[in-house]
Amino acid sequence: QVQLVESGGGLAQPGGSLRLSCAASGFTFSSFAMSWVRQAPGKGLEWVSGINTDGSDLYYADSVKGRFTISRDNAKNTLYLQMNSLKPEDTALYYCAKALHGGMDYWGKGTLVTVSS
Repeated sequence: QVQLVESGGGLAQPGGSLRLSCAASGFTFSSFAMSWVRQAPGKGLEWVSGINTDGSDLYYADSVKGRFTISRDNAKNTLYLQMNSLKPEDTALYYCAKALHGGMDYWGKGTLVTVSS
């Protein structure tokens, strides 16, 4: 079955960096676009970033553009999100999601990122 397992979250100071990973299994990872989505405490879901199957097309929300970088390693079935210049408003539960027909059909359980001094 499809499994997406996020890791790499934790506590970071404002201006700091974290790198999230998402290990995928149960499907042909290289055949599907992937996304990162986050949910801040008490708020709704916010799409953060997306990547196509071979990593040649990258997409970002305006709120993270220039600070976050999405990438993937199809040989390792792993999705990444490098987060730099972190801000307190980046505090959220970060999910990776498998794309399907313009939407997302499978989600991980999330990894918590807290940005605070």
